[in-house]
Amino acid sequence: MAWSAEQYVKFEDERTRPARDLIAQVPLGSAARAYDLGCGPGNSTELLAERFGAGSVTGLDSDDNMLAAARKRLPGTEFLKADLNAWVPEEPADLLYANAVFQWVPDHISVLARLMDHLKPGGVLAVQMPDNLTEPSHTLMEETGAAGPWAAAFAGGKVRRTPLPPPAAYFDALMPKAARVDVWHTVYYHPLANASAIVEWVRGTGLRPYLDAAGPAHAEAFTADYTARIAKAYPPMADGRVLLRFPRFFLVAVKA
Repeated sequence: MAWSAEQYVKFEDERTRPARDLIAQVPLGSAARAYDLGCGPGNSTELLAERFGAGSVTGLDSDDNMLAAARKRLPGTEFLKADLNAWVPEEPADLLYANAVFQWVPDHISVLARLMDHLKPGGVLAVQMPDNLTEPSHTLMEETGAAGPWAAAFAGGKVRRTPLPPPAAYFDALMPKAARVDVWHTVYYHPLANASAIVEWVRGTGLRPYLDAAGPAHAEAFTADYTARIAKAYPPMADGRVLLRFPRFFLVAVKA
């Protein structure tokens, strides 16, 4: 699945807010080795560089388009191509920070548990993931997928992202390696111009695998069907805008 840095940053302020909220909960006064896992176009990396220094931070991503955008944005910071299913730092890290990436990694709890082994004592694993698969923005992707001539590509839920495990699963996996584990949810409410703006938002993330599965021949019709469903699910407020409800899951674990 290809990613577009240009599409992603159309809503950069809204996407960066949870990244700021996550870094605010990192209990470190300094970090000599901080990694931004799944750095995307570098918006979250920039926050880490502001706090810990550009030379202390390395951004990682598996997508060349995202890495090119990040390198252009932060020329003084190192960016590396890496697969988070297998990557570990060469030396123990002070901070492993991941904003909105591990929801895409299969069996990510096992990956997070492995990464805990590569933190210094007192080092921090900080993670944020969207937890919005039950929101209309995402259930309507499934409905659209089942409703048109592209339906065969979506049979059996093969495109749907796997829901996050329950919070207790993270405690069970990480507490044996941690001095402290904190998990919480925050629900963000984003006022957007209209239903089409919601579609533009998810086009840069959750909608991408659905459009890829539908194929280029059906992309326009799929988008039109989905947009019509979104317009019904998100009625306008008094000022004409719509309100996108967006739950996110946060995790901060401190290595024992």
